[in-house]
Amino acid sequence: MRNIKDLPAWERLFKKIVWKQLGEIKNKNILDFGSGEGITSNYFAEFNRVVAIEPSEDMLKDAWTDHEYRQMIGDFKTLSEFMDNSFDIIVCHNVLEYIDDKASVIRELTRVLKPGGYISLVKHNRNGRVMQMAVLLDELKKANELLNGEDSTASKFGRIRYYEDYDVIRWSPDLYIDKIYGIRTFWDLQQNQEKHSDEEWQKKMIQLENRVSEMNDFINIAFFHHLIIRKTNSNY
Repeated sequence: MRNIKDLPAWERLFKKIVWKQLGEIKNKNILDFGSGEGITSNYFAEFNRVVAIEPSEDMLKDAWTDHEYRQMIGDFKTLSEFMDNSFDIIVCHNVLEYIDDKASVIRELTRVLKPGGYISLVKHNRNGRVMQMAVLLDELKKANELLNGEDSTASKFGRIRYYEDYDVIRWSPDLYIDKIYGIRTFWDLQQNQEKHSDEEWQKKMIQLENRVSEMNDFINIAFFHHLIIRKTNSNY
């Protein structure tokens, strides 16, 4: 049985915050689009029917599979195998930043999402990235480039193609943003690395992060945004 404590401290905190924001989910049809190592798929598969789609076979070599779910290798074109209105919930965490044609992906995700269902979408927040470059990494040139609207890079996945929260509903008018949460507002600003792995400290940090996650001033500077995007009931 895989344990969340096996994850790096930052990823452990990240998952716990996102799962807390999603709340208890049972007996739903869930699509995990861009599922990576299947950590989230495995988590929700305990009480739900989960389909996971991931383009990288390397990511699946050490996939989490304690609970049964359907794993597919592919990209957004794989969604053509599913009928309209197939899923109650779609998980799409830190995926769209690495795709050029975001609009086509969002439209296809909208198609397979049930009316009244929602997409849990996690994305980089440019303001938070500027804070990271300026405060943590002392990369003032990169901070200025980000402020100028340029992209940046992630060590593992390459170029980060930023987009705004409300671009999503511009790409698919049948969607609307129900909630926006901030994630990792304080975590990365804490420079004492020894504290990060301490379970009691993490618990307190998660409580603080959750407390400010719906306050606009803190959402604006969080490193990531978590959007709950619902599909309207009309026209379907």
